[in-house]
Amino acid sequence: MFKYTLDNKRYHTFNFFLKTKFNKKVFKVALDAGFTCPNKKTGGCIFCSEGSKSNITDNNKSVLEQFEEVKNIMLKKWPDSYYIPYLQANTNTYESVDKLKEIYEPLLKLDNVVGLAIATRPDCISDEVLEYLKDINKRTFLMVELGLQSSNDNTLRFINRGHNVKAFDDMVKKLKDNNIFVVAHIINGLPYETKEDMINTVKHVNSLNIDAIKIHMLHVVKNTALEKIYEKESFHILTKEEYIDIVCDELEYLKPEIVIERITGDPIIENLITPTWLTKKFVLLNDIDKEMKRRNIYQGDKTK
Repeated sequence: MFKYTLDNKRYHTFNFFLKTKFNKKVFKVALDAGFTCPNKKTGGCIFCSEGSKSNITDNNKSVLEQFEEVKNIMLKKWPDSYYIPYLQANTNTYESVDKLKEIYEPLLKLDNVVGLAIATRPDCISDEVLEYLKDINKRTFLMVELGLQSSNDNTLRFINRGHNVKAFDDMVKKLKDNNIFVVAHIINGLPYETKEDMINTVKHVNSLNIDAIKIHMLHVVKNTALEKIYEKESFHILTKEEYIDIVCDELEYLKPEIVIERITGDPIIENLITPTWLTKKFVLLNDIDKEMKRRNIYQGDKTK
């Protein structure tokens, strides 16, 4: 059995990591703090409509109200748990330190909160903000989630990402030099990328000192630049079988110590154009498990 799992997975599960670290069930509570994104000034990433958004969070409510609402939903499934507030929507370090403290500090004072997760961009952590993150990291378990999406600079330009690979690498180093837990986000199936490009992205983040990864599947949603490109060019969207094949290969290239926080996305169904197979998340997860078992492979096999 793979040693980094509690449920017979062949990869390093997030559930295993949290339960081992805190000796208790821990879940993240996705929040929208009302931040924006600097990349929107130039149109934003082509796949972005309203920024990253939770299927649960009501952003008309305060962050503390959101937290209580989502926490109470999750507690029905996992009573007697710890929580990590997850500032998910948009770029959650793109503000002054004083403003960030107004959002972060009340969350850190809540009962049974054992950490803080912050989604942001590698080009949006100033030196002042980094100093504040260093302080938070001394007081709690801090996770900084950085979007890379691809290690191909040509792809990053095509999707209007607004930063290059070097910016990501440099920020990972700054964070890790201060012992901050780093989660990399990547996307499979970006327009005109080959399987080799996607594998190279995993190899690239594997060469850095990251702690965890979220693997997403590109999906086309309404009212985005990507929707217009797709209507005009009909670029190839990965089939479920292609995605499973690529993810299984990627997992073999990732060091077994790297936590797999996510290997698929959760599209908002009413906004989704394609691929519709993404809406059956647990079927996809089970099919990935089955394929890894069929191949008799485990995370990290190709790093030995």
